[in-house]
Amino acid sequence: MINSPSFWNDQKKAISIVNENNNLKNNLDTYNKLNSQIEEMNQIYLILKEEYDEEIFNSLSKSIKETSKEMEEFKTQILLSSEFDSYNAIVEIHPGAGGTESQDWAQMLFEMYIRYAETHSLKVTTYDYQACLDAGIKSVTFLVKGKYSYGHLKSESGVHRLVRISPFDSSGRRHTSFASVEVIPQIDENVEVEIEEKDLKIDTYRSSGAGGQNVNKTESAVRITHLPTGIVVTCQNQRSQIQNREIALNVLKSRLFLLELRKKQEEVAKLKGEQKNIEWGSQIRSYVLCPYKLVKDHRSNFESSNVDEVLQGNLDEVINAYLRWSVKNG
Repeated sequence: MINSPSFWNDQKKAISIVNENNNLKNNLDTYNKLNSQIEEMNQIYLILKEEYDEEIFNSLSKSIKETSKEMEEFKTQILLSSEFDSYNAIVEIHPGAGGTESQDWAQMLFEMYIRYAETHSLKVTTYDYQACLDAGIKSVTFLVKGKYSYGHLKSESGVHRLVRISPFDSSGRRHTSFASVEVIPQIDENVEVEIEEKDLKIDTYRSSGAGGQNVNKTESAVRITHLPTGIVVTCQNQRSQIQNREIALNVLKSRLFLLELRKKQEEVAKLKGEQKNIEWGSQIRSYVLCPYKLVKDHRSNFESSNVDEVLQGNLDEVINAYLRWSVKNG
């Protein structure tokens, strides 16, 4: 089909087919490679049964560990088979009720995802960062760029709950804080989303974040309101108003595309995850630091006492547990 003269007549469909074909080929190549490694190790094991050799045994042990790690990574790769999993991810974080406590918690989540991206060689670009005067953030929107960014981070959509001894409470009391995380796929230029100029309200203002003297002294920041839906997107990370407008429109395009998909397909709700009020009983995951330490995902039932490790961005086990749960509950 790909070699057909008419294949590229519909460029959007052709690109989608080529990408799917490449992904399938990569999966098949990886499977064959792992299968060959297992066969080779099995042959070495049979030789060792006949005649033990310490050097060969140590080499085999090392190969088993390396192949086991590759197999775990391959299992995760197979789970990332949804239509938008290979896309970049746009992430938004908002604190819930609770003032400074929740604002600080939102900041902690932002830092957790930054560290996760760093350890996976993913690039983060902050579009909009609204800091609070006392501590934490009012909101943050950022792009995570890299292969399968959305496929991994879609597990983070929902309300996150933190239980800890408050650093802001002079009495040292335990507090519960909430923050919401929304993850959507960044739609590429091949996807058509019609946006009429008359439906947009565009405001400009001075950037409130870091960016240098020129950024803060000119009205380079852009806020776009889509009047029919009420969706608001902002961007202030670029020095140019034109660049900020382009980025904001891209985010709006992604949000409108997702909204349209929801109207047409019930299944598309999985892209963003079920959104609930940012309050008690609606959380997808809890991070307990006191009176004991426990992180628990309330969907997959994943549990770990290494809360500090998770907050440092070590999310692989949590994410993999969610992906396996998601496939089972498809």
